[in-house]
Amino acid sequence: MSAVTPARPAVTPGTDAPVRPGHETGSGASQTPLPGTSPRAAVPQPEGPEGFRRPRPRPAPRRSSNPAVSVIVPTRNEARNLEIVLPAIAAVRPAVHEVIVVDGNSTDNTVAAARRTLPWARVITQTRKGKGNAMACGFTAATGDILVMFDADGSADPGEIPAFVSALVAGADFAKGSRFRKGGGSDDITLLRKSGNAGLNGVANRLFGTSYTDLCYGYNAFWADLLPQLELPDPAQPQPEDGQMLWGDGFEIETVLNCRVAAAKLKITEVPSVERERMFGETNLRTFADGTRVLRTLMAEHRRAEGRRKASGYAR
Repeated sequence: MSAVTPARPAVTPGTDAPVRPGHETGSGASQTPLPGTSPRAAVPQPEGPEGFRRPRPRPAPRRSSNPAVSVIVPTRNEARNLEIVLPAIAAVRPAVHEVIVVDGNSTDNTVAAARRTLPWARVITQTRKGKGNAMACGFTAATGDILVMFDADGSADPGEIPAFVSALVAGADFAKGSRFRKGGGSDDITLLRKSGNAGLNGVANRLFGTSYTDLCYGYNAFWADLLPQLELPDPAQPQPEDGQMLWGDGFEIETVLNCRVAAAKLKITEVPSVERERMFGETNLRTFADGTRVLRTLMAEHRRAEGRRKASGYAR
């Protein structure tokens, strides 16, 4: 059984983590290419905010008491929200290592707003469509030891990032935000969505032997060295000609991650989190359609996990 433990009280993990250099930033820079694409010629880099220093590149993610934290922010038409969200992330202490804004071909000035508001943030364009693909692109581009999934709509509190990091430093592989742990809450969830989430929680816990309290919440963090085990769709793979999304490219990404960390028997800690209302714009959530998609995802991921267990000769 993959036990889900509540987070320990937040502690300050180490000292301020710096921002990694070597990426084009600023209002006039081109978007940073994803790893594996042709690199641009090196250009002088502006210094980060006061108190930041430029670190040496790391050969691979590592686990330590002073991890570098990469915050991945998927966006689509979130210009007004980013003007508030990005400075709030930058103000977190200990400081994050880097902020990666992954744009989904926005039609507003999201990209320009990100570069103007936080010049040292890295801005990339996702390779296909869907939130899952945006997250995978950000994960691939990240250079930190810990990856934090952070929505751009203002619903997540940047001040909670240290609590997620503390849970991982304390021994968790995956830190899962929960609005229903003591200390958590939501200013946005409706009774219908809360009821649906409870039902889907029950299905997930029964299928995967977990004790999740909040399956349908996207504020999560995990150690970067887990990425190979998660087997997310390769960002370099082209968009299917029929326009359909690859499995894991859509809003099912959060459920896919929850299922796969459970199937891999990783240590999961739930972190109390307070969800705020979206600040500007309209939500892309569709209660019934997305609930049905989550249920389909649970069943598909359970079949995937069972198939892999059988193929490996594992028996319950």
